[in-house]
Amino acid sequence: MHDLETLNKLLKDELAATETYQQVLNEFRENTEPGEAKYLMLIYKAHKDVVSRLQAQICQLGGTPRDISAAWITWTTIVLKGANLLGKRAILKTLQKEEQRGAEKYKQALHDIELPSYVRSLIEWKLLYAQQSHLRTLNQLLSGGLSRL
Repeated sequence: MHDLETLNKLLKDELAATETYQQVLNEFRENTEPGEAKYLMLIYKAHKDVVSRLQAQICQLGGTPRDISAAWITWTTIVLKGANLLGKRAILKTLQKEEQRGAEKYKQALHDIELPSYVRSLIEWKLLYAQQSHLRTLNQLLSGGLSRL
């Protein structure tokens, strides 16, 4: 049961990430260089893939995957609206901060000795790795290094 609870918490965060990136992409498609939106789309798709993996793992363990709450979507919208007022860089910084927060949650989950090894392996080798890749991409976008991606 404990592993289902942990996986559902991680799923909730990933669902929030997909919602956030969807909203950012809607804004970026209109107000950015095509290359930047392309890299954000790759991160969005990676988060969607993680959502699918977590949902499958939860079902495999006999659980029911949770859905994201309307309150979380509202909060995401408010944060992004505020970042939009400050510009593209503020949006990227907001995404970067949330990706860092997500990586920390994965690292915390790895310290949970009650999690089965196959769940820990999924987190360490798939989910945390993807999160770190997202951070590298956002760092490059923030430093203006699109050509290095």
